[in-house]
Amino acid sequence: MPEYLILLAQKHESFRKTELDALAELEQVPVDLSRHDVNTPLLYVTLDSEEDARRLIRRSILVRSIFEVWGRGDSFERLHEDVKRRTSHLWPRYKDVSFKFDVISYRGSRTKEEQREIIESFSYVDFEGPIRMRNPEEVFTIIEEYNAPSVPINDRRVLKDICFGRFIGDGQRDIIDKYDLKKRKYIGTTSFDAELALISSNIGLAAPGKLVYDPFAGTGSFLVAASHFGAMAFGSDIDGRQIRGTPNSNIVTNYTQYNVKSQFLDTFVCDFTHNPIRPSFRLDAIICDPPYGVREGLKVLGSRNTERYADRLPTRLDNGDLSHLQLDYIPPKKPYHFDALLDDLLFFAADHLVDNGRLCCWMPTANEDYGERDIPMHPNLKLISNCVQEFNKWSRRLLTYSRRPRNCPSLESSGKSSRVYKEQFRDKYFRGFAQPKDDWEEKSL
Repeated sequence: MPEYLILLAQKHESFRKTELDALAELEQVPVDLSRHDVNTPLLYVTLDSEEDARRLIRRSILVRSIFEVWGRGDSFERLHEDVKRRTSHLWPRYKDVSFKFDVISYRGSRTKEEQREIIESFSYVDFEGPIRMRNPEEVFTIIEEYNAPSVPINDRRVLKDICFGRFIGDGQRDIIDKYDLKKRKYIGTTSFDAELALISSNIGLAAPGKLVYDPFAGTGSFLVAASHFGAMAFGSDIDGRQIRGTPNSNIVTNYTQYNVKSQFLDTFVCDFTHNPIRPSFRLDAIICDPPYGVREGLKVLGSRNTERYADRLPTRLDNGDLSHLQLDYIPPKKPYHFDALLDDLLFFAADHLVDNGRLCCWMPTANEDYGERDIPMHPNLKLISNCVQEFNKWSRRLLTYSRRPRNCPSLESSGKSSRVYKEQFRDKYFRGFAQPKDDWEEKSL
């Protein structure tokens, strides 16, 4: 099978393999990604064809490019030997096409003169077509990877691996700038990072013909991202102000800005714990960032003191009109714990996802307290990935679940969640993850 080199972005390393696994499933491309290493952006894989290579990465956010490997070696001498052994039969095919050469170095660099010498060392391939620096028919690339010793030898790092490859295709990293929140017409305090929203949509298998729902839609970051990949999207939120926006600035204006309005179904206001979606309704994916009480308070409809609230705010006004039908009506809310929300979200996903449908949800964790037992679980949902974005003393994790087929028996007959998420994150966040004074004094003795 032909060998290919995937050049990955040097960002969000723990998400890279998960995104590629999802795209391989979506595109039905068989590929072994077990050689992925978070410490390097170079990933070698074998694929059935060049077409599979293009399909695998064509909508990836964390892949820069993919190359057909023409040769590898830990020195240029071995590299040239491998190129001649592997691909001499291919040279006549590209003899008359326009082309150019590129040099890419990881953990090292080359001067322009050194790059020129490296390129000229491949003169034996004997391409006779015109050299075009813009829009050539073929691009041939030398990719170098250097070791990273603490002290470079002779002021130069040591070569670890060299690859000579033919460019096949690019991912979609160019769209990150297009969807940048700084350029978006409608955003709010909870608008989610555009790059990670797009990655979440890839992992959630958003695609044409798929129905994607965000129960905490806010200003619609995940809806827009899912629709970019062709999915039909709709969402809800307890805060009607974010859902509605203003006549000239709302979720619809964002859809119009990105020319994906035909992929937008609608939004509605609801308390997620009293979701009006009928039990038989099925979703292909749920992609969301549940509120955890940092940027916005975590609440549901209701009152802490029902009797007192009923006395203070009657259901009807003096003229007999229902109060909740008035334009200025603000429904009462009460606090809601994040662990309860996670329980409700997993049960909702188990009820409404199609078989093998995906739930992608973000969860915050305090780094010092995190353990695998903190991950929420449900007997009808299979946890397939746990990707982490680390900050200083806390992280947020993208948890991805797949709905187990309904014709298979559940792992637990009780149907109860086995989550033991600790309700400590919010308190630690607001006190800066500072150690309690008594604890500090005890350890300092």
